[in-house]
Amino acid sequence: MTIGPVQLLVLGFDHPDFHGEIIEELERLRESDTVRVIDSLAVYKNADGDVEVEHLSNLSEDEAIELGSKVGALVGLTIEGEGGAREDTPAGSESSAGGSPPDEQMWDVIADIPNDSAAALVLLEHHWAVPLRDAIARSGGFRLADGFIDPFDLVEIGLLAAEEAPELRAMESAGSRTS
Repeated sequence: MTIGPVQLLVLGFDHPDFHGEIIEELERLRESDTVRVIDSLAVYKNADGDVEVEHLSNLSEDEAIELGSKVGALVGLTIEGEGGAREDTPAGSESSAGGSPPDEQMWDVIADIPNDSAAALVLLEHHWAVPLRDAIARSGGFRLADGFIDPFDLVEIGLLAAEEAPELRAMESAGSRTS
């Protein structure tokens, strides 16, 4: 099976107030075959830096069983226990089990989550990009870099009004943290 380009989104929340809006949008994108959520975790970090993880997904039960916890493996979390909220430890710590890639291969996103906040780690497969990626490869091309463009850079090139940039940046970045 061909898999589309995969992206890890790490989204921070100072005071999460979830109403199902994010899951609804991901489900809409799945139904249109735009993206597929491979795996997702909600990570809660208390004021002392202790981490608790809850598995989230819009995969069917069969897909979830087949794929397992891919985000945990990618970022070096060892998920212990079954069901519900679970205590997790970064791979490489004394209480983590083997089977994870060496620490230098891990994405250290857990350390980037501020204490007393939460994050959603979402592993997305971009179905829409498969034909484009394949056409690029057939033409001898390859990815050199990728990334989201800052709203102030969009102002500089005329794609966004200057008065819109501060609010958009605050919505998109950790710069909106008040604590």
